[in-house]
Amino acid sequence: MTGMLASVRNLTEARIALEAGVDIVDLKAPEYGSLGALPADEVGRIVAEMEGTVPVSATIGDLPLEPDPICRAVREMADTGVDYVKIGMFRGGDWSSTLAALAQLASHGTRLVAVLFADNLPDFDWIARLKKAGFAGAMLDTQDKDSGPLTEILDRAVLERFVGETRAQSLLCGLAGSLRSQDVPGLLSLEPDYLGFRGALCHGARRAAGIDPEALADVRRLIPSAPPRPFSSQAS
Repeated sequence: MTGMLASVRNLTEARIALEAGVDIVDLKAPEYGSLGALPADEVGRIVAEMEGTVPVSATIGDLPLEPDPICRAVREMADTGVDYVKIGMFRGGDWSSTLAALAQLASHGTRLVAVLFADNLPDFDWIARLKKAGFAGAMLDTQDKDSGPLTEILDRAVLERFVGETRAQSLLCGLAGSLRSQDVPGLLSLEPDYLGFRGALCHGARRAAGIDPEALADVRRLIPSAPPRPFSSQAS
C-alpha cells in the first residue's frame, strides 16, 4: 500500500499532520529552497513531540554534493533523532566521493534517502549505486517548484521505470513534487511506497503558506489509510 508523507515546517504543522493521520511527517523549511532545512534544535523538539507515533524524516538543505558539508549536515540532523535523513542529489559536485562518505554513515545505522530531481534529468543508473552505499530509499521530487507538478515533467512511463527500478533494489520509493489532488489516483496505480505533499496541503496551495487542515484532510481521504513499507538500510 502507498502511504502519505506530509512536509511540515514547525511543531504546529506537525501536530496537524499527526492528527490527520499521515504516515510520515517530513520536516523542511520551504522558504529556503526545495529541500530547505529546519534548525536542528527545532527538529529535535518536533521529534520529541511525535514520541515515535509516526516516522519522521528531515532534509539537510540545498547543499552541493561535496563530502564534508554533506556529511556534517547529515550527522547533525541524524543526532536529532529523526528516523530518516533526506539528501538532495543536486547537479554538479563530487557525487562519487560524497556517496562513498555517506556509505560510512549508512553502515553505522543512519537511514538515508536520496532525492532525485525530475526537472534535472535524473540518472536512474544511480539507483543501484544508492543501494550499494546502504541508502534506505530514493524519491523523485522537483527542484524548481515553479516548473509544475511531477506528473507534467515526467511522463508515466518514466515514473513507472523509477518505481520499478527502486523497488527492484529493495529501496523505499517515494514520489513528490508539487503534487495535486488530481495526480493521486494515477500515481497510486504505480504503487510507490509513499506520495509526498506540501503545496497541496497549504492555504491557497502555496507551499510557503501554512498547512490548511481541510486541504490536508482532503488529500488524506484520497489515499487509503495504510502505513507504507518501512525503510530499511539493510533491505535485500
